Formats: sequence, structure tokens, C-alpha cells
Amino acid sequence: MQYAQRIILHAPPWRSPKLHAFVEKGIQDKVVLVCVIGDDCARIEDVIDELVVGDGSDSSRFITTTSHPKKSIAEVREFAEAWTLNVDPTSPVQEVRL
Repeated sequence: MQYAQRIILHAPPWRSPKLHAFVEKGIQDKVVLVCVIGDDCARIEDVIDELVVGDGSDSSRFITTTSHPKKSIAEVREFAEAWTLNVDPTSPVQEVRL
């Protein structure tokens, strides 16, 4: 399964081994935006940022991340749908649970 360019990620536990695989697949699939929602979403956003950047030697690794504590799924979906920077505006917003 290929990921969409814009994703709403329901925050997994921040130490989830699935998070690393998600980030690598997201880079491979050219994901542009990951909006994290749920408990501990700010920490998950930080972990994703660290996994994307790695040691900083590969400037092609980039995904914009946002966290949305206390926001409804409808509010976050509206935000993601409005995001058009480097995205096909007709592409869907995909919800992901790891």
C-alpha cells in the first residue's frame, strides 16, 4: 500500500517499532505532510522529525510534521486538506493507525 501525500496519523506509543517503518515508507512514498493527533502527539511529532533527519547527511529526507493536541479529527482534516505546498491539491488525505 502506498501512502498519500498528506496523512493524519493517530499517535501510536512513542516507542512503537512501527513508527520507524512508517517514516521510511513515508519518505519512499513521497509523503509531504504528517499531522499527528491523539495522546502524546507532540512527542510523536518530535520522534518522526528525528527519524526523518537522522544524522543530517541526506538533505533529500524531508517530511513536514505537525501535532494537534486537543483538536478534533474534523479540524485536523480541514488543516490537512488546506495544505497545498508541494502537494497535488486533488490528492486525498489519508488517516493512518499503526
